[in-house]
Amino acid sequence: MKPPRHALAAAALAAAALLPATAQPPLKAEVIHWWTSGGESAAVKTLAEAYRAQGGVWVDTAVALGEQARSVAINRIAGGNPPTAAQFNTTQQFRDIVDQGMLNNVDAVAQRDGWDKFLPETVLQAIKVKGHYYAAPVDIHNMTWFWYSRAAFRKAGIAAEPRSFDELFAALDKLKAAGLVPLAHGGQPWQDGIVFTATLAHYGGRELYLKVFRDRDPKAILGEDFKKVLLAFKRLQGYTDKGSPGRNWNDATALLINGRAGVQIMGDWVKGEFAQARQEAGKDYGCSPGFGPNAPYIVQGDVMVFPKTDKPDQIKAQQLLASVITQPATQVAFSIKKGSIPIRTDVDASKMDICAQMGVAAMKDKSRQLGNGEIYITPDQNGALQDVLTGYWNRNVPVEKVQKDIVNALKS
Repeated sequence: MKPPRHALAAAALAAAALLPATAQPPLKAEVIHWWTSGGESAAVKTLAEAYRAQGGVWVDTAVALGEQARSVAINRIAGGNPPTAAQFNTTQQFRDIVDQGMLNNVDAVAQRDGWDKFLPETVLQAIKVKGHYYAAPVDIHNMTWFWYSRAAFRKAGIAAEPRSFDELFAALDKLKAAGLVPLAHGGQPWQDGIVFTATLAHYGGRELYLKVFRDRDPKAILGEDFKKVLLAFKRLQGYTDKGSPGRNWNDATALLINGRAGVQIMGDWVKGEFAQARQEAGKDYGCSPGFGPNAPYIVQGDVMVFPKTDKPDQIKAQQLLASVITQPATQVAFSIKKGSIPIRTDVDASKMDICAQMGVAAMKDKSRQLGNGEIYITPDQNGALQDVLTGYWNRNVPVEKVQKDIVNALKS
């Protein structure tokens, strides 16, 4: 005997009421990024896990090298097959695609979650364009940390970590005399640029740094103080080894991990490699964001941008991702693996290592914060500057010519 039609209709409605979640497919987010080293891969997994925990599906598209990953993302957007999100640095790198209307903003998330209340001004300046939020900040890095191998220092008879550039050069001399690689460096233009930035900030000082990057002041660039910075930068090149050209940054870090090299000047993402090798800050390696308690803290970092789409499910996926990666718990979990510090100061940093805690303390002192050079100059200007610096690093070029070339490279 068949049940009456009204009973079948009622049963169907009841069944539908029990399954509201299955009616909505999960929010799928394809994310293009360049986090491919061991420490970086461990870090990006924390983002994926946090996104999945809040109902999303993370589709991982890792592309080695930042320039290549950004190129793939831009080509995909221009070709009409955009990812949900793509990694860029906290700089002007994505300003052109904002101006071209190629990105969605995430104003709704930023306003709801109060980004203006916890983001540093240097980060806001990068992600906020004409009043709209076009990127979600993932982390804060300082690109100019000084890293020390405790094993190498012991072998070279160095009792204390350097507290000035003069002491740094003295330590490099001792490492060289002990038959070690004094300065572990990857001879790639962006890495040369990091050593230059560190030298300008910590040897030249805050005022000269801003005159060069922010003001692009020809008088300062052609001046005697900047000449001294360039000579100190070139002097550092003499402490690298023959295997330096073309070396990846994480391979340079490996030289510190195995005690073959003493010093590396690199961003705090290197801590991910130390963590993978089960080395501990303050025990196996030392770290310093600069010299002295008031040393400039160079603010760099990573963001996610959200390619233009009018598909409702993709817009929802973008907004969920922007919210998830900026939440306090995600921030701490990611930073512990990545070596960065959280974008916000209202988090519990007690479980983070001593280097990270130095960074968190520095970020609470606004007088120490400096934007990285790429916040002040365009990608084209930065590329021209890197060409000049790498040419000077690798060849015998008169310092006066380098000064003039830098003036030309930084012209608007």
